[in-house]
Amino acid sequence: MTDETTSSEIVVEPAPHAAWLPDCALAAPGRRRLAVRVPDVSEPRGGIAPPGSDNSREVVATLQGEVEHATTTHGGAVVDPDASPDLLLALSPEWSAPDGGTAPSGADDSSSEFRLARAGGRVTVTAATATALLHGWFHVVRLGEAAFAGPDADERHAPALTLRVLDHWDNVDVHPVMGQVERGYSGGSIFYAEGRVRDDLSRVTTYARLLAATGIDRVCINNVNVHAREARLLTDDLPDVARIAAALRPYGVRAHLAVSFAAPMTLGGLPTSDPLDDDVRAWWRAAADRVWATIPDFGGFVVKADSEGQPGPFAYGRDHADGANLLADAVAPHGGVVHWRAFVYDHTQDWRDRSTDRARAAYDHFAPLDGRFAENVVVQVKHGPMDFQTREPVSPVLAAMPRTRLALELQVTQEYTGQQRHACYLAPWWSENLGFRPSGEGDGGPAVRDVVAGRGPDPSAAVATARGGGIAAVANVGDDRFWTGHPLAQANLYAFGRLAWDPTLDPAAILDEWVGLTFAGPDGTVDARVREVLHAVLDDSWRTYESYTAPLGVGFMVRPGHHYGPDVDGYEYTPWGTYHFADRDGIGVDRTRATGTGFTGQYPAPWRDVYEDLATCPDELVLFFHHVPYSHVLHSGVTVVQHVYDTHFAGVERVRDTVAAWESLAGLVPDDVDARVRERLAEQLRSATEWRDQLNTYFVRKSGVPDAHGRTIY
Repeated sequence: MTDETTSSEIVVEPAPHAAWLPDCALAAPGRRRLAVRVPDVSEPRGGIAPPGSDNSREVVATLQGEVEHATTTHGGAVVDPDASPDLLLALSPEWSAPDGGTAPSGADDSSSEFRLARAGGRVTVTAATATALLHGWFHVVRLGEAAFAGPDADERHAPALTLRVLDHWDNVDVHPVMGQVERGYSGGSIFYAEGRVRDDLSRVTTYARLLAATGIDRVCINNVNVHAREARLLTDDLPDVARIAAALRPYGVRAHLAVSFAAPMTLGGLPTSDPLDDDVRAWWRAAADRVWATIPDFGGFVVKADSEGQPGPFAYGRDHADGANLLADAVAPHGGVVHWRAFVYDHTQDWRDRSTDRARAAYDHFAPLDGRFAENVVVQVKHGPMDFQTREPVSPVLAAMPRTRLALELQVTQEYTGQQRHACYLAPWWSENLGFRPSGEGDGGPAVRDVVAGRGPDPSAAVATARGGGIAAVANVGDDRFWTGHPLAQANLYAFGRLAWDPTLDPAAILDEWVGLTFAGPDGTVDARVREVLHAVLDDSWRTYESYTAPLGVGFMVRPGHHYGPDVDGYEYTPWGTYHFADRDGIGVDRTRATGTGFTGQYPAPWRDVYEDLATCPDELVLFFHHVPYSHVLHSGVTVVQHVYDTHFAGVERVRDTVAAWESLAGLVPDDVDARVRERLAEQLRSATEWRDQLNTYFVRKSGVPDAHGRTIY
């Protein structure tokens, strides 16, 4: 074989897209004189810092490498800390924020806290831990020139939420139905390939860098639906899990594992998994001891139990508190945490039975258990009572358990919001959920973001001390070159991290940050036209998606199984509890106390009454809470059926505008990004048109009411 033949057969894979950390984004600090001051750093337990202390040489070396790379790339210099640098990054383990510093509202996590002081154009970032100092570095990168300009300042920065977790639904083996990544739309797993942990985990470290730049510091590395192969990550494959943890560690990101409640039987050979059985308890303690002996900075376990076929404590007449506390006892000596998901419902429902309501399930199962969960258990609650829908009310569980650490669970992967084939920026939707006030919008009471920070109404001392359960989300990342399939879906991953750090941030401002970093030119700035168009494309894209899909909070109407594209009656006669009850007279689910399932009664006042009464129920949720005639007049002044027609026609036109806006950027964005976005937008327009035509046709045939404007409906 000739050299020419050999050369022609070599395929060089392009490097992963730089996302929001291209070299251009480092321009502002990189062209200056930078210094890092680090005291002697101890290295306990083989170089890995224990929980609560992350001053490892490894994270410090990462920070020093970041500074060196920035200055080498942009012509700056690394200088001695005493040489009056433009930016000094100082690790000071004894540091605490001075009284004179300005603290952000709700900033609680002192282990991640840093101080930024600017005087005469020189900036000093100080932190007590290496990971916090790394967050400070990325804060300067995010600010760009603004970090060095402006008046003198002395600021404190800390995350409002202490637990900030991304859950990966990755399978080690390719599942015959769900594939390598369940509900994943970005290629295969970055952790696994060919039935095992990847040999090359360098991309995992690159991923940890992206997460650290937003504030995420924990990752669960496997699917919550734990299959037989994935269950062995806890035992046989623990050395490989340690390799993944090692790949995450340089950027201060800790690994978690999803575990099967049946592991004592399937992995340990015990005859039971009863949480009150002594042998079961001993098995879990031994399992936890092995994990932490191998990975001293391991984070904890994530559990999906008694849900959609996953095993759990119900088999033994026990409840979720019994099950969660079993694992909590095992991980407590190591400082570990158990995330126990509240996504529990009957997935074998009889569609004929209108008294059973899937929306009620999480509250019915968990609210009575308030106060019974161990202090290191976090009950992880989906933001809505159904399943990550484009529109649904905030889960009432988030207002019902003041003596339990609660985490808000979001979905960055776009299972029901276009599967990364549609541009759909979700931060406005998440922000609405985080800002929802269970005690009423007008009273200034605690919002959901306060509840999950341990500052909800009347929290127990344990919840307040632990600062709540934080936030988690299902990741949208795969081995696709652009990480998220659709390049613009990177904005959702970035936004989740920023909202996890500060839930009060404005979604448009977060998007502006992402644009400024991702599309930075050689001088670190962004073309004004690029910034303008990306806001036009993404700012209202979630509401655009909502406008051409399931209307008025009714939810679903998607193809069963893969959940992509319209199928109005697809789930209507299935056992999944996802019904809309459309007939010739009307549509919607009666969840009132007076005549329906009583779901409205799970909310505190005033919402229980706001949602109960058609006169006050918000239009966008009317079909979630009420079965109404097609002729029902909304607060907007149009009937339900005319609203469906109008929004679906308008939604497609907005997608056409999006396509045209993006195409105007030809030559202003990288060619590979342009090509991928054009491909995805073409599919979005095709799919939106199909949604419009199927939904409008369904409603005109059911109701017999024509479109008031005489537009084409089939």
